[in-house]
Amino acid sequence: MIVQMTGLPPGVIGFTAHNQVTAADYERVVIPDIEAAFALNRKLRVIFHIDQDFTGFDAAAMWDDAKLGFRHFSGWERAALVTDVGWMRNLAKALGFLSPGEFRLYETAQLEEARNWVSA
Repeated sequence: MIVQMTGLPPGVIGFTAHNQVTAADYERVVIPDIEAAFALNRKLRVIFHIDQDFTGFDAAAMWDDAKLGFRHFSGWERAALVTDVGWMRNLAKALGFLSPGEFRLYETAQLEEARNWVSA
């Protein structure tokens, strides 16, 4: 399940992932929210928090994520990933340089710091 974060300034959008994330989560929450944000902003800042109860992504959700990223490739200004999930941290460290905008990786204890950075 994915829920949108609240209390973020205009031009910043955020999501928190819980339990198993499916393609339906992307199609119901992430894609419409991101598309709506891009309709209002040429550049977007995003924060994605993987909560402690996260159990994984299904393959279709990962594919939806990749397609969304490429569809707006030049539109990402800043992106923050907040997670303590080891394999996700390792993947982000290895591939973070591929992010078209600024990218930072944070631990869950640094969630507020990540919100501040992506919003600045």
